[in-house]
Amino acid sequence: SFGLPSCLAAQVWACHCSSLFPQAVGSRSRGIAFKMVKYAREPDNATKSCKARGSDLRVHFKNTRETAFALRKMQLQKAKRYLEDVVARKRCIPFHRFTGCIGRTAQAKNEGSTTRQGRWPVKSCEFLLNLLKNAESNAEVKGLDVDALFISHIQVNKAMQQRRRTYRAHGRINPYMSSPCHVELTLSEKEAPVKGEQEGKEVRQIKARRAKALRIGAKA
Repeated sequence: SFGLPSCLAAQVWACHCSSLFPQAVGSRSRGIAFKMVKYAREPDNATKSCKARGSDLRVHFKNTRETAFALRKMQLQKAKRYLEDVVARKRCIPFHRFTGCIGRTAQAKNEGSTTRQGRWPVKSCEFLLNLLKNAESNAEVKGLDVDALFISHIQVNKAMQQRRRTYRAHGRINPYMSSPCHVELTLSEKEAPVKGEQEGKEVRQIKARRAKALRIGAKA
């Protein structure tokens, strides 16, 4: 307290914490409340959507990116079955961007791949499957219809590489880096299509006569 009264020392400490944590919303006796994590894309209808994310996941970025790309715009239950089939080697993940040294498999043709390049990234599938289950739990807490959910947004970003070392011949040391990633996804409910009012026979006849008159005038 540096010889200051207790109330003045508390004010000085609060000012010091606010300078150290400018992103803090406020300070309490039990800790500091920070702002919520910002997503790259917000859903169109927040009341009918739920989100989940994972940061610095110890799984390869390239494999996870290709797995997430295969899940985009897919229904929730269908995506979960797809990942479970990939883990069981019944289906594969087609590789579209990171295709260096990726072997060919007949299963990739069934997934719409033109190059037939595909793999079975088990660890990436398990991470994404857990993230989908987390988002599904958030949807249940929010009171959404789980059967009507689909993946409206999924994104994988590179995280900071973690450093290790490997020992080579003649006393040399080379870097042995890992490539973790950040994953975020949004589940949204599919909105039922709104049917237009059925037009009567007379209205259709009037429109047909008007169209015919316009065609005759254009020819004249």
